[in-house]
Amino acid sequence: MTAYVALLRAVNVGGRNSLSMPKLREVLAGKGLDDVSTVLQSGNVLFTSSKSEASVTKLVRETIADEFGLEGAVVVRSAAELAAVAKQNPFVKRGEERDPKSLHVAFLEKAPAKAAVRKVDPDRSPPDAFDVRGREVYLSYPNGSGRTKLTLSYLERVLGVQGTARNWRTVQRLAELLTD
Repeated sequence: MTAYVALLRAVNVGGRNSLSMPKLREVLAGKGLDDVSTVLQSGNVLFTSSKSEASVTKLVRETIADEFGLEGAVVVRSAAELAAVAKQNPFVKRGEERDPKSLHVAFLEKAPAKAAVRKVDPDRSPPDAFDVRGREVYLSYPNGSGRTKLTLSYLERVLGVQGTARNWRTVQRLAELLTD
């Protein structure tokens, strides 16, 4: 059995895309996922399964569409992958004094092409910074995420890949929960 987290995009944000977490847990458990739990109301689903990442991603995405009528990005990472993300944040590793509230990670459905990564404008939103590593984009927003022009929508458009973002505290919390 592998422990996973499914990260849902734009769920229960600003009164839109309402999704009951208790109902979601019940429905996903009924579809064969084990140990289903949710963290926060913003679409973080923890579970275990013997199925592959691709299979559980498809299952969660189709279940949400069929049962709740919501379409959108569903990004799945294993416990090991999320632990690696939590350990490899380049902004934390550099030893710079960073407020955890200023750090985020965009989780992408797949790794973007190298040519697409080169198209991301590093000067789009100073002093904001990014670092693309595989299927993740580490983000630093010293002035806050509400002021940045280095948004998830921009990254998706330039990189050609859908995703969802989480703040650094949520990433750390999910990683801890998956290793317990």
